[in-house]
Amino acid sequence: MPAGLLAESPPSSDRAYVTLVTNPDYLPGAEALLRSLRLTGTQADLVVMHRGLQPAHLARLRLHGARLIAAELLPTSVEFDLAHARDALHSRAAFTRGGKPDFHTPLDNFVKLRLWQLDYARCVFIDADAIVLRSVDKLFDMPEFCAAPNVYDGLDGFHRMNSGVFTARPDIRRFRDMLACLDRPGAFWRRTDQTFLQDYFSDWQGLSIHHNMLQYVWFNMPELWSWQDIRILHFQYEKPWKSHAKTDLLRPLIDLWQAIANGQPVPDLSTQIRPAAA
Repeated sequence: MPAGLLAESPPSSDRAYVTLVTNPDYLPGAEALLRSLRLTGTQADLVVMHRGLQPAHLARLRLHGARLIAAELLPTSVEFDLAHARDALHSRAAFTRGGKPDFHTPLDNFVKLRLWQLDYARCVFIDADAIVLRSVDKLFDMPEFCAAPNVYDGLDGFHRMNSGVFTARPDIRRFRDMLACLDRPGAFWRRTDQTFLQDYFSDWQGLSIHHNMLQYVWFNMPELWSWQDIRILHFQYEKPWKSHAKTDLLRPLIDLWQAIANGQPVPDLSTQIRPAAA
């Protein structure tokens, strides 16, 4: 494999769902995501790019049939790394709309770009804090680059993309060009990979919000919530495997995540309760 990646097994398909796990705190999310993808019956590879994990952590991911690929941090400059270190980034671009967990490490987010080094023809990236509720194999037939808008507390989110789900075509030449554009003098990507990808793919094509439904829509924009349409549910900000201040507010979504994480099938979504304000 290209420099910066080390796969422990060969691919078995030319298509892959890819996620990224950069510390053990994301393991419960990745396991739930992998399980939800298996429940859809997909024949695509399930790939976990990872760093900072121990053998016992990797063994847990193998149980879900994941192809594991060790991924190093990008070879960025000292200036770039200092600007995007956790404290430096949050002092310039603080998160004010939700709570980022303590294990969130901004520099790790850029490892996501190594997807373009992978040995696949087509990939769909899904963040490890999401679950898939219905088959989304059709996304492999979508062009590069497609992503859903970053809608969770206002209609202005339709002008921005969310990088928790996107379609891609691995290409080493593309990867090298992305690196050159990423680490240019004075570069500062306030939302790390998300801001960069929106800038790099300035003509990005929009998926429906149902392909990356952000959990805050539940209480901020309940009129947009439609269980019969949601395909991927994304737990941005607070995580469903951690106790947090919004646990009671998001209880129906957390219960759904926990059911899948605990080995149950996806429940009948037509019976799920609607947001209280809808």
